[in-house]
Amino acid sequence: MAGFNPNAVPSFYREVYQQTCQRGSSKVDKDVFVKVLMKSSLPKQTLTAIYECLNVRKDDDISREKLYKALALAALAQQGKTYNLEALDAINSSDYPKPSLGDLSDLKLLNLRLQREKTPTLLNYTYRELEDLNDVTVEIVPEKKGLFLKHVEYTVYNERTKSTVCRRYSDFCTLHEILLQRFPYRAIPRLPPKKLAATREFLEARCRALRRYLVLICRHPVLHDSEIVMYFLTVGVSDFQNKMKEKFRNLPDEFVTSPLAGKSKELVPIDTQTSFNESKELLRNVLGSVAKLREITENIITRSGADAREWQQFGSELSNLANESHASSAWACGNSQTWNQLKSVFRTLTGYFNEIADIGINQIQGAEEGSFQTFNVFMDVLISYKDLCDRLEKGVVKDHQSALQKMSSMKKRQISAQAKGHEAGSTVDQLESRIIEQESEISNMEFRNYFSLHCAHMETQLIHANMELFAVSLQELINQQIKNHKEKLTAWEKMIPIVDNMISQNNLSPPTSPH
Repeated sequence: MAGFNPNAVPSFYREVYQQTCQRGSSKVDKDVFVKVLMKSSLPKQTLTAIYECLNVRKDDDISREKLYKALALAALAQQGKTYNLEALDAINSSDYPKPSLGDLSDLKLLNLRLQREKTPTLLNYTYRELEDLNDVTVEIVPEKKGLFLKHVEYTVYNERTKSTVCRRYSDFCTLHEILLQRFPYRAIPRLPPKKLAATREFLEARCRALRRYLVLICRHPVLHDSEIVMYFLTVGVSDFQNKMKEKFRNLPDEFVTSPLAGKSKELVPIDTQTSFNESKELLRNVLGSVAKLREITENIITRSGADAREWQQFGSELSNLANESHASSAWACGNSQTWNQLKSVFRTLTGYFNEIADIGINQIQGAEEGSFQTFNVFMDVLISYKDLCDRLEKGVVKDHQSALQKMSSMKKRQISAQAKGHEAGSTVDQLESRIIEQESEISNMEFRNYFSLHCAHMETQLIHANMELFAVSLQELINQQIKNHKEKLTAWEKMIPIVDNMISQNNLSPPTSPH
């Protein structure tokens, strides 16, 4: 008997396991396992025989050993050979045949989807998986539209459907309004502000902000494939704004349609409110620090721009000296040729100082498109969470408290009416009817409150999944600084032999430091 060694199986087996293994577990979900074997296109009775051979029970997840053996049995069945455990025992694990399973690209997505459905209190998304949901680019259309009042249009391209549409800023406002109505308990990023008589610089900054807005929407686990978002990203019709409003006018909010709403109380851990308050404080502090870091980064960029302009001016002054038209006579210079040599050196050095200035300007552009932009995305994420917390405090909690106060008031009036005697009977009946209606409303409000807390729980986990943005922004900042300093060092080093050569020609020694 050859025996089974899970570490010796062919690489294909390990690849299938990596794609199907549950996160945080060594097991494979039963439904995913069934999907894998169905890809073999074997008859149902053959698959059933393989399940029975491995003693696969209805509700059990599948071990790695059982997955590998199932793949090997499927391969043997495909080859028309005997497929049972005795046949496998006669084969070395390294010689297990490769089954034909077709395209496996959907296995990982299926595995993740099932995990998320079975563990609704865990987000089960990494930052990279959020990135993979979609990507969006937003660019300004070169020409403004309109006969008299010109307006700016943007081309919006999304990677998921490979489609491009044109949108106005007001279309983004409509999208934002509908999203808030549909998903009141989700972290919706803020839109950049509107401005009359906007400058080109403002429009470019707003374009970058609109892209960040859509990127966060399109990488949100709930929002990204909603009908609202897909309509905005793909539908190209005239009078888009009004058509979108009309289409989603009567769409209820997420609580009304979510299958989790009725069991939301079960999804909220007993310590949720305490944990939520602690998370709010933590993320509020993170937001404050990130805002300061962003401001410091912005100041560094501003100073880089100022430095670039000053080095450019430095080079311009050297150029002025190089082109100085006044003659230097023998009367003034005697036997010294230093001035003429300096003019030649100045002319050469001017180009290098301009090069340093260009490096500084490129540094600004690189930072705006790299680390600074990533800082802004992370800021947008944190601010969207803060706004969500504010909405929850002002909205659901306030509505719930209002409903409880109404209930209390009605019961007091009922007691008062009963105390007045039999003649108040009709009033009592009316109040009892209203109390029953109000109790139903309060019950619904309690479910809504639990649902909002469940959503807040998931949105908090989403913020933590996006924490990698912080690391990415720091990485980009460091790499950009290294690149800039290396380029500047190279430019400075080019100047050394030019100046050294002039000094050696004149037998001059570099001046010593006065210190």
